[in-house]
Amino acid sequence: MLLAASLASTSHAFAPSISSSSSLHKKSSTPTTLFSTTDGDFASNAITISSSISSLSGQTIVVKYGGNAMTTPELATLFCQDIATLQKLGLRIVVVHGGGPMINAMLEKVGVESRFEGGMRVSTEEVVDVAAMVLSGTVNKNISSGISMAGGRALGLSGRDDALLQCEKLWGKGSGGEDGDRVDLGNVGQVKVVNTDLINQLLDAGITPVIAPIGMGCKGQDDESIVYNINADVAAGRIAGELKAARVLFLTDIAGVLDKEMKLLKSLSCDDIDALIEDETITGGMIPKVTYATDAVKLGVQGAFITDGRVPHALLNEILAGGEDGLGSGEGGTVVTL
Repeated sequence: MLLAASLASTSHAFAPSISSSSSLHKKSSTPTTLFSTTDGDFASNAITISSSISSLSGQTIVVKYGGNAMTTPELATLFCQDIATLQKLGLRIVVVHGGGPMINAMLEKVGVESRFEGGMRVSTEEVVDVAAMVLSGTVNKNISSGISMAGGRALGLSGRDDALLQCEKLWGKGSGGEDGDRVDLGNVGQVKVVNTDLINQLLDAGITPVIAPIGMGCKGQDDESIVYNINADVAAGRIAGELKAARVLFLTDIAGVLDKEMKLLKSLSCDDIDALIEDETITGGMIPKVTYATDAVKLGVQGAFITDGRVPHALLNEILAGGEDGLGSGEGGTVVTL
């Protein structure tokens, strides 16, 4: 949506970049589309956006950030602008981020091998040490500082800070699917407790928590001191559910859920998704993505968006283009509801 894009481009005098601070000294060359639309387009867009803001003002939105939107400097800059813009419009934004490519690069650099089972990284203590260093360090701080440079407020945290994400060990499913055939994934955590008080205190102060998916064992349990690696999609869905968020958006490298003719399915219910898995329209790596979305909705989130993070200003487009109904732009991915 033209006006949605212009909100970000006109809200900030400079375009921050996660990859380099040099862009702080360059004024944005992005055209201001706000003034290039016709009067009719401007009015229509303004009405839609004002309806979206009115319905979402003061509510919480959780964003899982990863994929190309993270690794491409230009898209990373636009993401930070979107977060800062949504803050200024009165929305409470929580960011949960991944960083798989950065973890892979560091593992290779230090000579630590890793493998995946069922889409989960098998996490030995050595692998978790590297994942924690990368996610809680460089990646987390680049995102939080990028949002700040874009004019917003953000604080980088890991799930170990103030017992934010307390976990128990997650076991993978074996080929037979039976408990006795389960796969040891190492120190991969399943979130059991979320410190929502901490998150809400930051949101009440106008600060976006930027959360690295590195957790700890549950307080009082034998594994309390264990450092757990958590799948970022799973963490985002659970955090959104515990916060009873209005929306959770999973930024991905795909257009959304497609039918057998490879056409975008713009809106699906949980029952629709079960049927599409049953008839093998949804297969392979798409199954966990839709599962994270349906799990979040079943926990109380009003809508889960599987959003194409390759689209510039994907967040603004999907959050602000849906009007009062809040079902997104209709073009940027798939919305999952009950």
